[in-house]
Amino acid sequence: MPPTPRPLRKLGFLTIGLFEEADPRRGHESTLSIIELGERLGFDSAWVRHRHLQYGISSPLVLLAAASQRTSRIQLGTAVIPLGWENPLRLAEDLATLDILSGGRLNPGVSVGPPMHYDRVKEALHPDTADVEDFSYERVRRLMRFVRGERATDFSTEGFEAFSDRVQPHAAGLADRMWYGGASLRSARWAGEQGMNLLTSSVVKAEESEDFAEIQLSHIRTFREHHPEGERARVSHGLVVIPTDSATAAQRAKYEEYARARLPRTASPQGPARMMFAPDLVGSSAEIAERLSAHVAFREVDEVAFALPFSFDHEDYVQILTDIATVLAPALGRPSAAEQAT
Repeated sequence: MPPTPRPLRKLGFLTIGLFEEADPRRGHESTLSIIELGERLGFDSAWVRHRHLQYGISSPLVLLAAASQRTSRIQLGTAVIPLGWENPLRLAEDLATLDILSGGRLNPGVSVGPPMHYDRVKEALHPDTADVEDFSYERVRRLMRFVRGERATDFSTEGFEAFSDRVQPHAAGLADRMWYGGASLRSARWAGEQGMNLLTSSVVKAEESEDFAEIQLSHIRTFREHHPEGERARVSHGLVVIPTDSATAAQRAKYEEYARARLPRTASPQGPARMMFAPDLVGSSAEIAERLSAHVAFREVDEVAFALPFSFDHEDYVQILTDIATVLAPALGRPSAAEQAT
């Protein structure tokens, strides 16, 4: 492993954007204001999760379109869009449109596989094609072809009502900002072979080991071994990180109980898929920086999208993001926003 961790170069955060069924606007507005705060604090990127038939963001591109008009600098990402719910051609149009509106700031993260609880939702989602839908990597390949501007049809015309043979608008550079969310060694290798960027998170499959950090390290190295850019290939790390430097006593107690309740699932692989979960990191920024510096997979990356806990209050997210930007990030080698401005 490297003798020292790579200095943190890009700082991001990830939110699920929860809302109450009786008042969904309030939750969505909270998420938008958190993204605005992230830009003011100097974060490089803000990412949103994707949830269907739940009380989280079901339409991240719509929400990020609103965010793009309230911000001017921060990169906007999805982590991740499950392509089993999407038509790649239509999604490519939406991605390109949002990238154009944001001034080239979109970073779409995607994944494949059957939708969660597919047997329960397939009649509503794919009523005519449920049993023949292809949820393999080919779905990503189709999307990437459309995003790159390859031909979608052999039909095009000029004149009063012109038609294009490729997705319009075409967003130049968007293909280079496409990410794959992988939790397995196979996915890491595949993403590298496709020349995509790799999103890692707090969840991996226990295939070659039962040590979370060692598994994640093997994914990162395998990805870069098979990527055209090798060691320069982009990887983003996404653990749940909760600094307490400016937290109240009540907030610290809440955060510690949250992490304690989730800790048992990190002890061994979970379920038939043998999923491994990383422990949530709660404590002072100095303590978290020390733990991250000893994390063998974290040592391999220089950009992060730290995940915000699902169920906290708006003021908790304000405190956590402020501490990450002003205390934790400098401890990881990234200057604060104030220092960067001088």
